[in-house]
Amino acid sequence: MKKKNVLLPIAAAVIVIGLGASITVTAQNEYKLIRQFGKVSRVIESPGISMKVPFVQTAATLPKETILYDLAPSDVITKDKKTMICDSYILWRISDPLKFAQTLNSSIESGESRINTAVYNATKNVISSMSQDEVITSRDGELSQAVMDSIGDNMAQYGITLLMCETKQLDLPDDNKEAVYERMISERENIAATYTAQGDSEAKVIRNTTDKEVAIQISEAEKQAEILKAEGEQEYMKILAEAYSEDGRSDFYSFVRSLDALKASMQGGDKTVILSADSPIAQIFQGDSGK
Repeated sequence: MKKKNVLLPIAAAVIVIGLGASITVTAQNEYKLIRQFGKVSRVIESPGISMKVPFVQTAATLPKETILYDLAPSDVITKDKKTMICDSYILWRISDPLKFAQTLNSSIESGESRINTAVYNATKNVISSMSQDEVITSRDGELSQAVMDSIGDNMAQYGITLLMCETKQLDLPDDNKEAVYERMISERENIAATYTAQGDSEAKVIRNTTDKEVAIQISEAEKQAEILKAEGEQEYMKILAEAYSEDGRSDFYSFVRSLDALKASMQGGDKTVILSADSPIAQIFQGDSGK
């Protein structure tokens, strides 16, 4: 009875330990690799509880989520032999856990080492085919896309998928940064001066054309005004000729014009007018204008 009382707890403990060793739990964001004698026998991709052979099979974990890998800054040389410093990062994930385990021994560090080599070589090849100005102006996504295209699907052999390659910083070495900035400023000033000169030239052409059109319109308006004025005077004289074509009206018109002439001559303080006897005005006052 004493031996039985000792063996029962030991057996229960062995059963509990064996049961615990035969159960593996897979989370939502991970893969489970079941290894038997060091070799991967199966991969568990769905979350939940799975069984394995205790003390014979072991479970290893690989991440399923997207991983951020920050590459170390590296020197690259452009097509025009200018040195630049490129600082990038990569978003990647394990797309084939079995292949990843077989080729990289389930090591995240080994995977990132392969990624680092592939991205560095692709970045170096892309930038070496571009001038420094082209590199600087392609920082809004074109450079990153060119690097991704250069890598292609080379990482698929390791069970890795690259999701994004972004350049955090693309700078110049401190020893030639100032000289490059001065050259860029000088080039931009030359471009600005060219645009200013072109604008001044076009403005001058526009002003000359406008002044010419205004002068033509003013000349045409003055011409039309003179024509209308002459036509008005002609019509005025025609009306006067018709109005005073009879003798009585003609005499009255001569009388009125004589009075206007007399009024015009009596200007200033001196109101004395000397007229000859045969003057038309004198004849009016003498009542002899009809003789």
